[in-house]
Amino acid sequence: MAQTDAAPTDRDLASVQEARTLVQRARLAAPILAEFSQEQIDRIVDAVALAARPRAEEFARLAVEETGFGVVADKIQKNLFASDRVYEFIRPMKTVGVIARDEAKKVFEIAEPFGVVAAIVPSTNPTSTAIYKILIALKARCPIVISPHPSAAKCITRVAELLAEAARGAGAPDGAVNWMTTVTLAGTQELMQHRGVAVILATGGMGLVRAAYSAGKPAYGVGPGNAPCFIERTADVAKAANDILTGKAFDNGVLCSSPNSVIVDSAVAEEARRQFVAQGGYFLSPAETDALSKLLVTPQRLPNPKFVGQSALVIARALGITVPASTRALIAELKGVGRDYPLSIEKLCPVLSYYVVADWREGCERSKEILRYGGMGHTMSIHSENQQIILEFGLKKPAFRICVNTPTSFGSIGLSTGLDPAMTLGCGGYGGNITSDNISPKHLLNIKRLAWETRPVARTSAASPLASALPQVPKPPVPAGLDASAMTARIESLAGTKPAPAPPAAANQSVAAFVCEDDVRQAITLGRTITIGERTIVTPLARDAGEAGKVFVYANWRG
Repeated sequence: MAQTDAAPTDRDLASVQEARTLVQRARLAAPILAEFSQEQIDRIVDAVALAARPRAEEFARLAVEETGFGVVADKIQKNLFASDRVYEFIRPMKTVGVIARDEAKKVFEIAEPFGVVAAIVPSTNPTSTAIYKILIALKARCPIVISPHPSAAKCITRVAELLAEAARGAGAPDGAVNWMTTVTLAGTQELMQHRGVAVILATGGMGLVRAAYSAGKPAYGVGPGNAPCFIERTADVAKAANDILTGKAFDNGVLCSSPNSVIVDSAVAEEARRQFVAQGGYFLSPAETDALSKLLVTPQRLPNPKFVGQSALVIARALGITVPASTRALIAELKGVGRDYPLSIEKLCPVLSYYVVADWREGCERSKEILRYGGMGHTMSIHSENQQIILEFGLKKPAFRICVNTPTSFGSIGLSTGLDPAMTLGCGGYGGNITSDNISPKHLLNIKRLAWETRPVARTSAASPLASALPQVPKPPVPAGLDASAMTARIESLAGTKPAPAPPAAANQSVAAFVCEDDVRQAITLGRTITIGERTIVTPLARDAGEAGKVFVYANWRG
């Protein structure tokens, strides 16, 4: 028993030490990568993408076998998205030297790599996220240290091993790609907090993302999804239903931008229901909805891990109901959002909550309620042909990816839209993230700027250079000060007394301009006096000490 109890501590220590060792290894590679030319970096990125592409199926099978999440065919698509679509997007990017010149402003931009990247990779999208993060880090000339999710460590390790070998073969230094093999929470925290790490790429649960943001360094985290999908009355309802079901069923709903709720305009409610049923949606009865809520959502209002990434058929069997073999998603009709409606959370499996609203304005408010309950800043969709309503959704919704007439799963990551292709999607201020962007190599660069003078600054003795360059504003008149004798008389009238006559100043002693405590201390030590006048500046401590030591002689005192 004692050995069993000690094992976790030993494993934590091993994980912490491994994190330190890998960061040190990456730090040695960093200055070498930083000096590579654009051609050298692009050669490495080319080799890594080329190595990942033919392994897409192998990686997908390893991920499903190890985690039990998702669908092999869909994970193949995600792996190819990373090795092809992300690669095609980042390949033309300039990430070395002068990357931009604004001749009119006379400003040149110069790219500098951020430094060592700590990359946290989740179990829901393990291999595709690993490929993606390795590619964008290397493109930015940053060494990377990967912390795999413990339940996906084997498949992520396989990806890292093969891509590191490809990078080295193309000229990357040892330590450019690193990965932890002994993974514990303590080790991951050590990695994120290590002083040698410059930036964190965190993809995972909210606890991990919060830990990344509290590590004391720049971090790109991702909040939960819970994407609402609104079908407005002018929409192509058949296409909208298919888009939502396709997006929800893709990899059994594990993408954070997967559809989670359907909101239907009452004017097309009957048609929408017909289309969902015809295309693979199964509407649950109220009793089945209640039973599914208890099965799928924990008392902490989190998805039950047992059903994350499982198919609609598997969930139906666990629920004890029979559904058609063609069922792509289970649909639960709800009346509200929040703790009293457990299925209104992000579900990470093919289950959709379903709402009918009076019009687009009510649909707008319902969308905001869902996002506020989980998903602020992330993703939603609108299916409509009314451009004004589409724009209103864009203006009013607290989501930074609003996909129009396309599945959120594909639109958000830039597969079916013109958004930057990425597997890490920022949620901005709404979601507590530092950016609302789709994360790319540009987020792993610091930009230096060379700026030439464009507005010459006059340098004269009469005014400061800054003042001569700015518009001249008339100075307000300076109020006249009080006469010294008037001030003395005023003090006497308020105090009711006149100051005692001061000892006369020595004829040959000059009046001090400034007196500090040290001046008084020296005068007392040497047995000297200090002559002060009306304009002498005396520090408070010096005045107290001088008056106590009787070293002050007052010149020109008007008594």
